[in-house]
Amino acid sequence: MKKHAIIPIFIPHMGCPNDCVFCNQKAITARTDEVSPEDVRNTIETYLPTLQCRGLETIEVAFFGGSFTGIPMEDQSAFLAVAQEYKQAGIIDKIHLSTRPDYISEEILDNLKSFDTDTIELGIQSFDDEVLLASNRGHTSEDSRRACSMIKEYGFELGIQLMIGLPEDSMEKCIYSAREAVRMQPSIARLYPTIVLSDTELLRMYREGSYHALTTEEAVDITSAMYRIIAGAGINIIRVGLKSTDLITEGGEIQGHTYHPAFRQLVQGRIAREDLEAQLPPILEQTDSVDFFSSGKFFSDMIGNSRRNKEYFENKYPHVTFRFRRDDSLGDMVFVAAPSPRKGRRL
Repeated sequence: MKKHAIIPIFIPHMGCPNDCVFCNQKAITARTDEVSPEDVRNTIETYLPTLQCRGLETIEVAFFGGSFTGIPMEDQSAFLAVAQEYKQAGIIDKIHLSTRPDYISEEILDNLKSFDTDTIELGIQSFDDEVLLASNRGHTSEDSRRACSMIKEYGFELGIQLMIGLPEDSMEKCIYSAREAVRMQPSIARLYPTIVLSDTELLRMYREGSYHALTTEEAVDITSAMYRIIAGAGINIIRVGLKSTDLITEGGEIQGHTYHPAFRQLVQGRIAREDLEAQLPPILEQTDSVDFFSSGKFFSDMIGNSRRNKEYFENKYPHVTFRFRRDDSLGDMVFVAAPSPRKGRRL
C-alpha cells in the first residue's frame, strides 16, 4: 500500500526568466493561470479528504512547475505560510519545492528554513557545461555544485533532476552527470528523457536538423545506465520519465519519438533483462529449463512492458524453457535466475 502522497501545487513558469530550449511550461503543467495563496489553500483542502482516510505515513505539499525561489520573496513567503500552517497543525508532514541552481542563496535558504521547508529539488539537468550552454539553461555546472552544497549545509533534503538527450549531450556526458549527482549526495533524484514539445526552440532545432532527438530505445539505453549508478549509491529515484498530462496524452504537444507513457517500466525492465541474462551462461551449461524470480512489486518489470522481456528470452533462446516466478523475499530491483527443479509449462 502506498504510504507517501503528494499534494501538487503548480506555479507554471513563475520565477523563471530564462527560456530553456526544451521548455514549454503550458504542455508540462497543462495550465497557465497564475496561482495565489488562496489557490494553495484550496488545492490542499481538495486533496485532504481523500488522503486523510488512507492511512498514509507522509503527506507532502510540493510546489512544482516553475522556479519557486525565483519569484519575489514576499510571494514565496505567502505560499509557504499556507503550507506551514497545515504542517504546524499536524495535517501535512513535509513541504517540498523545486527550483534552479542559480536561485539559491543564503537569504533564500534562511527564508525557506523559517517556513519549515523540508525538501529542495534542483533542476540541474546536466553537469556538463557544453550541454547547459547549448540548452540555454542560464547557469553553469559550478552553480549546481555550489547550490547542492549550500542546501545540504542548511540541513534540507536535496533532490536532483537530470535530463537525458539534451543538445550536445551523449552517453558519456550523461554517465558523468549521474556520477556527479551521486557525488552531491542527494536523497532523491528524477531522470527525464528530453521530449521535443511544440512551441519550443528545440522543435525548431529538431526540424532544421541541428538537434537529434533520441529514439525511445536510445533513451532507455542511457537512462538505464544512469539508473544503475544513482540507485546503486542508495539514492531514491522517485521518477523516471515525464508524467502524463492531458495535453501530452492527447498527443498534440509531442513532436519527437522519445516519450513513452511507461518509460520507467521500460528502464527497469531493461535492467531486469540485463541482470537475468548475465546469470544464464553457467545455468544453461546444466539445463534447458530456467526459472526467473523477482518480488511481486517488480514482477511486471521482470516480464517487461508488453511482455517484451519474455518475448526477448524466448526468441533468443528458443530451446530453453523460461518460467517467471514470484519470490517476495527478494529485495527491490533484485532479479534472480536459477535452474528449474523440473520442466514445467511456460508462463
